[in-house]
Amino acid sequence: MFNLIYLFKIKEVTLNINLLILIIVTLAIIVFFILVAYKTFVNRIIKEKEAQSLAEIQHQKKLILESTKVQEEERKRIAISVHDDIGNRLNILSLWLNNLDIEDESTSNVIAGQISELIDSTRNISHSLYPVNLEKLGLILYIEELITNLSARINISLFVSSKYIQKDLFTEVQIYRIIQEFTTNVIKHSSADKIDIGIKDFNDFTGIVIFDNGQGFDYEKVKKGMGIKNIESRLQSMDAQFKWESITNKGSRLIFKIQKKQ
Repeated sequence: MFNLIYLFKIKEVTLNINLLILIIVTLAIIVFFILVAYKTFVNRIIKEKEAQSLAEIQHQKKLILESTKVQEEERKRIAISVHDDIGNRLNILSLWLNNLDIEDESTSNVIAGQISELIDSTRNISHSLYPVNLEKLGLILYIEELITNLSARINISLFVSSKYIQKDLFTEVQIYRIIQEFTTNVIKHSSADKIDIGIKDFNDFTGIVIFDNGQGFDYEKVKKGMGIKNIESRLQSMDAQFKWESITNKGSRLIFKIQKKQ
């Protein structure tokens, strides 16, 4: 009798243990599925936020591109007007005055000198607004013309790989304007006497580096200035990757690469 009761108790304990194990396993499975569901939910939220962030970034890039294109079109219209209309009128006026019989030679020389300066100023204004002849000359020749114009103020060297391939007009205009803005800032603010420009085509992108030997700058302090803003806005309009490097009293460097369009 005692053995029978003992056996029943053992069976009861065994059943209780099995039931407890079953409950623990069931709870573990439930917790596991809850955790999986929670992780899936969190991942979905993260992906949705990433998608929204990416969409916002793309939207901002599109706005920058459209804004840059509108500005360039307006600059182009004004530059062509200055270059073709006012410039041609000044040239005609110069020819007309040269054919006039002015008794006072000194007066004639003063007038001729003033008109020559006006023609040069008109050309410079036109070029600063928009590189009117870039489409005809191409980027490299136009940069070389810029270098020639600045040669009296600073020494500039251009290095271009033999494999350079001409880009679309919008891209080449932006590259030129970046180089123009960089050189202008260097001449105005850096106390440099040398600027180097390197342009090289790779399989998937075009790499460009511009650097000077001036006093350098603190990016955090100058990044709100119009010069840096204009350069970065143009880089963003091309969706270019870029970075600034600057060391005090050793100069500054801008490196950027433009992915080739498929």
